[in-house]
Amino acid sequence: MVTIPAGAFTMGSDDGPSDERPAHQVELATYAIDRLPVTNAQFAEFLNAIGTHNKQGERLYDFDDSDARIHQRGAQWTADAGYANHPAVEPTWAGARDYCAWRGLRLPTEAEWEKAARGTDRRKYPWGDAAPDRTRAQFGARFNETAPADAFPAGASPYGALGMAGNTWEWVSSAYMPYPYRASDSREDLKAGPVRGTRGGGHDSPAGEITTTSAAATCRATRPRAITISVFAVRNN
Repeated sequence: MVTIPAGAFTMGSDDGPSDERPAHQVELATYAIDRLPVTNAQFAEFLNAIGTHNKQGERLYDFDDSDARIHQRGAQWTADAGYANHPAVEPTWAGARDYCAWRGLRLPTEAEWEKAARGTDRRKYPWGDAAPDRTRAQFGARFNETAPADAFPAGASPYGALGMAGNTWEWVSSAYMPYPYRASDSREDLKAGPVRGTRGGGHDSPAGEITTTSAAATCRATRPRAITISVFAVRNN
């Protein structure tokens, strides 16, 4: 994991889509976040330990979706050949939440995700303001053309987190609600129900959708795309 120091940062943007506005200051305590998104191999371990549904009957993994890359072979859930080290695709939000808890961690809030990706200098992409290219991120690719979780070291965030632009959209704990972000306004209630936010853009996203401020709900798409969603986990320091 990489440590994100306490302090304020600018969240959102005044020149992006409406769900990124307005730019505003958010103060966060110190926390740590996974350096890499959770892989299919790691999520398969969770499925073997917990199963595909939790005690409340919530589905944890969309194993029957065409772009799932974990399948049951005999009694074991196993990552598909060639995809073990790719970011996990098709965990549900409940699955992402429960996976993190299984590790003794939690999902990042939307604010925590953005600060880990953006730092404090209001950069457009995790690596800075330079336009994305294929040395930094997987974007503009074909359906289900994901890349390994550690494939783009040149795309690291200012704190050293990888995979925060493109490749797979990533769940956050927060409900998909208007800004300004306020942790106390019910958006961080972890009970099932609200539509949850995703961040970072996917492998088939255009460059403008893999920015540090790009926010989306699973029910909203700016264009047709695979909903391939991964997980970062967070620890309080």
